[in-house]
Amino acid sequence: MELANLSVLLVWGAATALAVALVAFAVDLSRLSGAKVDARDAARTRDTVAVGTGGPVEDAPVDAPEDAPAAPGPVNRRLAGVGMSVTWLATALLLVAIVLRGIAAGRAPWANMYEFALVGTFVAVAVFAAVSTRRDVRFLGAFVTGISVLFLVLAQQQFFVAATGVQPALQKYWLVIHVGVAICATGIFTVAFVTSVLQLLRDGRDNGSVMLGSRHWGWLDHTPAPSALESLSFRLNSVAFVLWTFTLIGGAIWAEDAWGRYWGWDPKEVWTFIAWVVYAAYLHARTTRGWSGTRAAWFVVAGYACVLFNFTGVNLIFNGKHSYSGL
Repeated sequence: MELANLSVLLVWGAATALAVALVAFAVDLSRLSGAKVDARDAARTRDTVAVGTGGPVEDAPVDAPEDAPAAPGPVNRRLAGVGMSVTWLATALLLVAIVLRGIAAGRAPWANMYEFALVGTFVAVAVFAAVSTRRDVRFLGAFVTGISVLFLVLAQQQFFVAATGVQPALQKYWLVIHVGVAICATGIFTVAFVTSVLQLLRDGRDNGSVMLGSRHWGWLDHTPAPSALESLSFRLNSVAFVLWTFTLIGGAIWAEDAWGRYWGWDPKEVWTFIAWVVYAAYLHARTTRGWSGTRAAWFVVAGYACVLFNFTGVNLIFNGKHSYSGL
């Protein structure tokens, strides 16, 4: 079997593994939601029994009849562990697929949209897995794996191109540096985006949102507080912003070498700069103006929307100097 075909099979294998992890994480969150409701209902029942027997509420577990509901025990998080294990497997499969793609093409495997999607997804999943070794971020699992499956399927179905060489203008070390750093930044931005979306959901539930207050969203009570989620998102975005800044600078240097000018208002250059401005405004507003909470989270969402449009819309809609790399 050719290396390029084996790479494709491994990508599908990684997508399948991530889909399994998505189901495991989703069921785990569902169990957390159900456990929260059961605990609340059991507490209400014990309080009612205690009041009916004339005893104090705090004595309910002792004075309550034998048929009174017991307090639910800790929730079994085995499925979350399964999700993490399968996520690590998917990360390994995707890494091997990318390496084989590079060997088959004889170059760095990130010269078109298909390869950018593969490597960007790998970085996002790898960052999530790496952070999980330092702190419990399994609450992000369903969302990171879900968006990763979406990206991989889109890459295979819509962006796929054969593993071939690239045009002379791309046959330089800047392809490794400039595009590689951009992919790393995008992967980290993805995890930060998911964290900020969870922050918005948790904040809405804490503030009495009618929709988010239902029992179906009870799993949000098991996620960190909005301030903790915001702090994690800020740290991730800070790292990604540094990489994105280098992407912008490195791209200008490469443009001068390839086209004889540092800046030419090419659509890709413009949208890279727009995304940089949005994230710069977010970091500035949060660190010097005290912006926090939902305002900061919406900034992150807007910035990630710009990054996604730069990756998809600019390539598919506009015709610029970056178009010759193909999909």
